[in-house]
Amino acid sequence: MNLQTVGTSPHRGGGFERITGQQKYVADIKLSGMLESKLVTIDSAHAKILSIDTTDAKKIPGVRLVMTSADLPQPVPRFGPQIADRPVLADGEVKFHGEPVALVVAETIEAAEEAVRLVNVQYEELPVAFTVATALDPAAPLVMDASLRPDEPLAKTNIFKEHHFGWGEIDDSKADLIVDNTYSFPMVTQFAIEPHAFIAAPDKDGIAVWSTIQHPYWLQKILANLLNLPLSKVRVYAPDPGGGFGGKQHTKYEPALVFAAVKLGCPVRLVLTLEETFQAVRRTSCDTHIRTGFTRDGKIVFQDITANYLLGAYVDIADRVVAKGSYAGAGPYNVPVVRIVSRSILSHTPPATAFRGFGNPEVNWAVESNIDEAARLLGIDRLEIRLRNLAEKGDKFIPYDKPSDGNWRQTVLRAAELIEWQKPLLPSHHRGIAVGIKLGPTTGLSYSLVRLLVDGSVIVSCGTSDMGQGARTVFAQIAAEELGVPYEKVNVIMGDTATVLYDQQTSASRSTVLMGNSVLKACYSIHAQLKTRLAKVYQIDESEITVEHGKVKLPDREAPIAELIKSALGKLGGEIVGVGEERKDAEKDHPLGGSACFYEFNCTAIEAEVDKNTGDITITRYVTVSDVGKSINPMQVHMQDEGAAVQGLGHTLMEHYIFDEKGRIRNLGAADYRILTTMDLPKEFYSETVENADGPGPYGAKGMSEGALLCVSAAVACAVGDAIGTTIKDLPLTPERVWTAIQTQKSISSPQ
Repeated sequence: MNLQTVGTSPHRGGGFERITGQQKYVADIKLSGMLESKLVTIDSAHAKILSIDTTDAKKIPGVRLVMTSADLPQPVPRFGPQIADRPVLADGEVKFHGEPVALVVAETIEAAEEAVRLVNVQYEELPVAFTVATALDPAAPLVMDASLRPDEPLAKTNIFKEHHFGWGEIDDSKADLIVDNTYSFPMVTQFAIEPHAFIAAPDKDGIAVWSTIQHPYWLQKILANLLNLPLSKVRVYAPDPGGGFGGKQHTKYEPALVFAAVKLGCPVRLVLTLEETFQAVRRTSCDTHIRTGFTRDGKIVFQDITANYLLGAYVDIADRVVAKGSYAGAGPYNVPVVRIVSRSILSHTPPATAFRGFGNPEVNWAVESNIDEAARLLGIDRLEIRLRNLAEKGDKFIPYDKPSDGNWRQTVLRAAELIEWQKPLLPSHHRGIAVGIKLGPTTGLSYSLVRLLVDGSVIVSCGTSDMGQGARTVFAQIAAEELGVPYEKVNVIMGDTATVLYDQQTSASRSTVLMGNSVLKACYSIHAQLKTRLAKVYQIDESEITVEHGKVKLPDREAPIAELIKSALGKLGGEIVGVGEERKDAEKDHPLGGSACFYEFNCTAIEAEVDKNTGDITITRYVTVSDVGKSINPMQVHMQDEGAAVQGLGHTLMEHYIFDEKGRIRNLGAADYRILTTMDLPKEFYSETVENADGPGPYGAKGMSEGALLCVSAAVACAVGDAIGTTIKDLPLTPERVWTAIQTQKSISSPQ
């Protein structure tokens, strides 16, 4: 296939605006008559609200509204992507540290901030459950009111749902070695650079909302339901977010802004601080108990996994994270017997939501670490033990699901080559390797509209959100390729539910495959219409014309589409419009509602220096290799994988929430919550891809950008374990934790 634009790396759509500061994010938008707002919270993770006195706050000059749950329709409206459990404002009870009890709206942000300090909230502290253990304790306070799920057998417990996956019957006697461990994965935040921001404004007989949301159409649906409006009366503007990573997928404080804007009859804006963002979005933490059976030669006999994911006070999308994240928990291996039990556990903590990797890194960390320990105990090379179990292309490693869709061995061997797995190491240097797999979207629906204009330029309209992953660029490349125009002549329009066509959501690494195919089909529609018009112009049969990859083949010549579009449109000019639709329907009997559209597979290998005197870890070489099918834009692919790797190193080495005994977060904000800086990056970084054009997307592409985060923790821990001779079972791998493990191992090796 001789491609011209696809497979190259043109400048990123929207990139210039981002780096020059010209891009307008939601927080930059100013509407006429717009008011500012701030949230009122209390310093408690669980409390009964006794009273809220707003008298003094309302006296502040410029304050227009102090809204509590009492000012909302009764019963207080609730919302959520999986279950409508979250009240617009705290309703009688605060269930996590940072849950708003009121919203202050004022003419200036200063007036709003002053008024917030004067809202007097009387409350009674209640018992708190903020860990897996405390939430599962039979004496624990109930986080969710049982009346919200009346037909659920678990309604009187803090287990929201329990998921069961697997095949075969476990028989311990068939294993020569059983590795039995419990691993913990920390609670971390997405930490997008752009703060969460929202604006709501009356719009004739409807409502308009500006949001940093990743899923504008999902927000539209929730707001229409809350306000009892038709979808056509709810308009969502979603300017390109400045990072999302899953944290901006779903509705947060837009409903409160909407009710305030309707009450006041004017626009209201809310911009969260970084500290408030920490309390608004986070990843699920997880405790995983895993038993893995092996033969003497390292073949996996069974995987027995129990994963307890800690959600939060409200479900958000986190139960879906639990189900999908644990479904392929046994990894990309041919395992004869698998039993997986995963629980979604409610707690008095900020609501967990989607985060890059969508629940997979939590379990992958445990599975790959157990394999490492088995390799050490069996005396088998850690690379070799993985290759002996790895699924080959076409293997049904999940017996009732999509077979392996890639040459994963090729990916692993390339990573091993780049890390120089067999080469002798310097003193105090150690290597680690791990693999990871994630299911792509299980359902999907994406529409696009492509307009080929008379001058040969192109407009692409679609509902995908570009939060830095480069979707604008990829769609422009596809349109340029298929319509034979320079990339620079394609304009991609996004971010307005009233003007662009529907896209189900921007998540699950779906955009290149699902929306990309939609754009491709819209271009094919233009090809067909162009053939019809040209056949009429040249008085020939349509069968004599071929349109492919931007070129038209006529009986006597070949020419780019751009050269013939004027002839095809005639004196009236105008345009040719193509509509594309890509649909992946649900599958009724599938445990997740549908099989994977594709798999994201990655192998990560690292070399690290471990200082046994301090426990400090220095990554001297980092390798990430992903199976991507086809890189439509190679530079963006590498940037996504490198970004995922660095993000993964964050929760591996340092990131975690710290709670006090009352369940309050003690390290809110950048000063106390550490993330990687340039000082912490690997000294050498290698990012490569395996491309066999075997994906379901345009030109054989698969979705990517989450895969490179899946197995970071296990790869680093593998190297650390090799250095100290034991497996550390808790993240992050802080110097203190590594040093403590070293001292413990010394005491075991040299008993007094």
